[in-house]
Amino acid sequence: MITDDAAEFHTPAEGDASWAETNYFGFYAAEEPLNVGVYALFRPNLGVVHSTICMNSRDAPQPWRADFCDMRCHLPMPEPRSLRTYSLANGLSVTTIRPNDSWRIEYDDGSGTMIDVTYEALMPPFDIHDPEMDPVTATQSHGSFAWGTAYNGHFDQTGRYRGRVALRGREIPIDCVSTMDHSWGPRLERGGPNMSWLHAHFSSQYAVHGIFSFDETAGGTELSLMHGYVIQDGKWVGLAAGSGRIERDGDFFARRLDIAVTDGQGDEYRLSGQGLTRFPWQAWPNVVGFNVLARWTSDGQTGYGEVQDFVDLTRLTEGRALPPTSSELA
Repeated sequence: MITDDAAEFHTPAEGDASWAETNYFGFYAAEEPLNVGVYALFRPNLGVVHSTICMNSRDAPQPWRADFCDMRCHLPMPEPRSLRTYSLANGLSVTTIRPNDSWRIEYDDGSGTMIDVTYEALMPPFDIHDPEMDPVTATQSHGSFAWGTAYNGHFDQTGRYRGRVALRGREIPIDCVSTMDHSWGPRLERGGPNMSWLHAHFSSQYAVHGIFSFDETAGGTELSLMHGYVIQDGKWVGLAAGSGRIERDGDFFARRLDIAVTDGQGDEYRLSGQGLTRFPWQAWPNVVGFNVLARWTSDGQTGYGEVQDFVDLTRLTEGRALPPTSSELA
């Protein structure tokens, strides 16, 4: 169970340089279709923050083709340390209005690109390790999926974002239902397992969020549910089972998806998605999040949401290195 205390920093493992605590706020303007990701990864034992601010409406298989990227790696942690309210040297400020329920997210790069949105939760924080909330965790005697150890503490939450962004001076209103998350635990920079973190938002009354695993050596086409929930008629229920299939392009981005999930009450939901954008999000070194904003259909409704397929960069390069040419050997 997530309490108000979880809105603040957790005590890191002493001396563990890999300990990390994160906030992710993702939202969109579907008509553009502009996808926005605001991320902060704190490493308290090192005193640094890794933060990325990314906006993309394009087919951007390389990061420099996106509408906007500001990726910083060794920002100093501000003092006094607080996760509830902080301002970073990259221009990002996050203010907790109500713990684990409402935040204001602001950003200004000083050159015409800015963010000013407020997030309001539509549900309590979904603790992936709480068997009272998560039916999958309740049935796993060996412990639940924790993305290695990065998700030793983790919650997902769906809510409404309202406000505006500006992209090099052009203002774009934001009013959407989307999903944020918060996690804490040792997060290594090599060797993490694969994960597909995806969601579909049709309204404040209907949304689906899921964490899936996949095997990239087999093409990464088959998804298996690890955690998730559905909001139906404004009420949330944890998912008990689920699977999916992704049609990927040659660069590993999801182009089409079919998902089937069953909640803890036995109700089944089927969704089909189509990728509208492409962007390789490098959330931290040695990982690539193959990010798309997808248009989803389910039961006659149309919605939107991200698909983020994370793969360790060192594994992506295995078996793909070309032998040196004769000129390189000379």
